Amino acid sequence: MKKLLTLLLCCAAFSAAAQNKTERETAAILEEGKKLYRSEMASWYGTDIFLAKFTNKRTDIGGYFSYTDSSIAKCIFFSKGEQPKVIGTISFDSTYNVNTAVADGTEREFSTYERDLWTIRQKAFEEIKKDDMFKSYEHMNFNLVPLIEEKEKKVYVFTGPEENGYVIIGNDYLITFNKDNKLLKKKGLHKNILALPYGKEEDVVSMHTHLPETGDYITATDICTLMLYEKFANWKQHIVISEDYVSLWDCKTDRLVTITRKAWENIYKDQKERHKQE
Repeated sequence: MKKLLTLLLCCAAFSAAAQNKTERETAAILEEGKKLYRSEMASWYGTDIFLAKFTNKRTDIGGYFSYTDSSIAKCIFFSKGEQPKVIGTISFDSTYNVNTAVADGTEREFSTYERDLWTIRQKAFEEIKKDDMFKSYEHMNFNLVPLIEEKEKKVYVFTGPEENGYVIIGNDYLITFNKDNKLLKKKGLHKNILALPYGKEEDVVSMHTHLPETGDYITATDICTLMLYEKFANWKQHIVISEDYVSLWDCKTDRLVTITRKAWENIYKDQKERHKQE
């Protein structure tokens, strides 16, 4: 199996070189996935640091979100109420080293950019509460990640487990807003949910499939989730199979290669024949 996957990645790299349209589309997905990952990394570690350093403010927390300011990732915590203020900021460099993170407990007003992030996050939260398209599951929570870049304003909604030992794929959503923070569109990204257990040393390869509604390629939310959990799960590769394409994610190098489903099946068939002859 390991030999097969290694060869698949090599063949895929060669095949993908000629797929300019596929490369452009998957490059945009990869970039978006990494933006989500940087935000989530700041939130993961920022929450731990804030709760440890500012124990007196725990009951004041109304929520939190993260964003990148130049090369610095910031996780900010805001107070409860209709007119919240920032009650803490945890800042990270590109390494996300908790030992060099800067913890600032200064209470202050939102910046204009932060106010926009808070606004679309709150509006997304209200949509989740009133629209049954957002499906909730026992022992799982929604996690909202607002992103604003140039004219794009959106909130990704992830589903995360309350317990360790599982990676949740699916039950994720995208909510978009206009420049005035008015709701434009909301849609489900995956039409299903998959809980992948991890912790076994031999679990080096993971996989999931996409229904046609989800699209041809791996999603930005898939990439973010894989980057967050791949080291804990001890995965080496993850494969996403759709109707027409196969996305191959290398968990060690965070590289993405996409080939057609037909090419992938031909490679798989060829390798099976080769192994029979060995």
